[in-house]
Amino acid sequence: MASRSDARSAASGPGAGPSRVEVHGVGVHYGDVVALRGVSLDARPGDFVAITGHSGAGKTTLINAIAGIVPLASGEVRLGGQGEGPDPSSVAIIPQGNGLASVLTAYENVVAPLRARGHSPEQAGERATDALVSVGLGESGSHLVEELSGGQQQRAAVARGLAIGGAVLLADEPTSELDHDNRERILALLRAQADAGSIVIMTTHDPEAAERADRVIELDDGEVVDH
Repeated sequence: MASRSDARSAASGPGAGPSRVEVHGVGVHYGDVVALRGVSLDARPGDFVAITGHSGAGKTTLINAIAGIVPLASGEVRLGGQGEGPDPSSVAIIPQGNGLASVLTAYENVVAPLRARGHSPEQAGERATDALVSVGLGESGSHLVEELSGGQQQRAAVARGLAIGGAVLLADEPTSELDHDNRERILALLRAQADAGSIVIMTTHDPEAAERADRVIELDDGEVVDH
């Protein structure tokens, strides 16, 4: 398993630094469908937050709202120190379904967003290699995505998010395709990312994975469940 220093090194770079996620009364609509209704949460550097709920409860929509991917029908999202609304350079996303380009290798999928964010070829290559090693894909970086198993693809997506680093890491069901050992590896890396000063917000339907977070927020039909 990767050491905490692996994740700490991944947390540095452009966009990294103290921040704060503030979600106030957020609502999101898809046509007549209300996906989120009055959702609020607050997370500070070092927090590892799990968002749980049944399929369709609004977990992915909440991640996308924090990232600024979907328009808000109501409420607001703020990242502390960045003014109103998300700053894309301070947010890294591990999307559900991995979001990898099948025509690229695992390594190229990790390097590409680093180059787009201004890293030199040498820096991007080093960070990509370190991130792939940390998720157990050190020997698979040269493989095309379509040559990887579902679990390997998911770990490559995690490696990309870790390599990007930043103040906020949004992970949408990052362990859903993984066996027990690799699930533990990824959860440890997310924990280490938070310990290094990032805000980590993870959606999951796995109660055991949620227990690894500092705090659990449950959604039901787009609303926060009060316990």
